[in-house]
Amino acid sequence: MPTFGSQDIPDLSGQVIIVTGGNAGLGYETIRQLSHHNPETIYLAARSQSKAEKAIADLNESNTKFTNIRFLELDIASFESIKTAAANFLHQEFRLDILVNNAGIMMTREGLTKDGYEIQFGTNVLGPALLTQLLLPTLRNTAKLNNQARMVMLSSAAHARAPKTVYDFDELRTTAPNRHTTERYTASKLANIHYAKALAERETGVKIIPVHPGMVSTNLHHASTGTFLKPFLHAAIYLAATPVEKGALSQIFAAVSPEAKHGQYYGPIGKAETGSGLAQSRDLQEKLFKWVQGEISGHVESIL
Repeated sequence: MPTFGSQDIPDLSGQVIIVTGGNAGLGYETIRQLSHHNPETIYLAARSQSKAEKAIADLNESNTKFTNIRFLELDIASFESIKTAAANFLHQEFRLDILVNNAGIMMTREGLTKDGYEIQFGTNVLGPALLTQLLLPTLRNTAKLNNQARMVMLSSAAHARAPKTVYDFDELRTTAPNRHTTERYTASKLANIHYAKALAERETGVKIIPVHPGMVSTNLHHASTGTFLKPFLHAAIYLAATPVEKGALSQIFAAVSPEAKHGQYYGPIGKAETGSGLAQSRDLQEKLFKWVQGEISGHVESIL
C-alpha cells in the first residue's frame, strides 16, 4: 500500500477533534500535525491543567496560524471526571468529527482506579469505553454531516503477549496481584482491540478504528515498574524506537485517512493487520464487550 505521510493529511476545515493524553508523546504530536490542516477546534484532553497549558502554549508557538486548541480536563481513570469532561465538551460543541482515545498507562505498579478497577485495565479500557459511549451520539450526528466521522482506539502490538487466561472479570475488581505488570498491560491492550471491533460490528454511522503505533520514542514507559523492566524499556526505545513525528502517523492515518476502513485493525503506518489469535477470537471479543458495557452503562444513562 502507498506510504501515508503528513502531506497526506486532508483538509479538516470545520472539524472538531478530541485527543486524549494530548499534553505529551503521541497525543501531542497528533495534535501538532493535525493543527496544520485547518480544523475548527482541537480539544487537548489531559489530567493536569498546568501540563496541558504548557503543551498548548508550545503548540501555539510552533503554529501561529492555528491557535484554537482548548484544554479539556480529563482523568481517564475516573468515571466522574470522564462524565464531567463529556458534559463540559457537549456544553460547548454540537459536533465531534474525530475522537482519538490516545491516553493510557503502561506497566505500572499494582493499583486501583478511583472506581475500584485494576489500574491498567480501568485506565486503558474502561475509561476510553465510557468516554466513547458518552460522545457517540454526537459522533453519530456529526456523521450525517461528515461521513468520515470516527473514533480511534489506541492498542499496542504488545497485545500479542496477553495471557491465554486473559479475562477474569472478578480479578479486574482487584489489583490482580497474581499477574505481572506486563500481563495486566497486555491484557488491557488486547481488550482495546476487542472493544473497538465489537463496537464496529454494532455501529453503522461512525467509523471505529483500532490501531497500534509500533515502538515509538515517547515517555510512556517512564512510569513502568520493576528492577529489570524499566532499564530494558529505556534501552529498547533508545535503540529501536521510531521517532514520535513518524510514530504518530499510524494513529493520524486512522484518524483522518478516507482509506482507513471501519472495524479494521491497523499497525504502522496504515498497514491492515489481523492481530494475535486471541485478538481474532469473537467469543472473547463478545464477552469483553458485554462485560465492559455492563460496567459503564449506568454511568452513560446518568448523562444521556
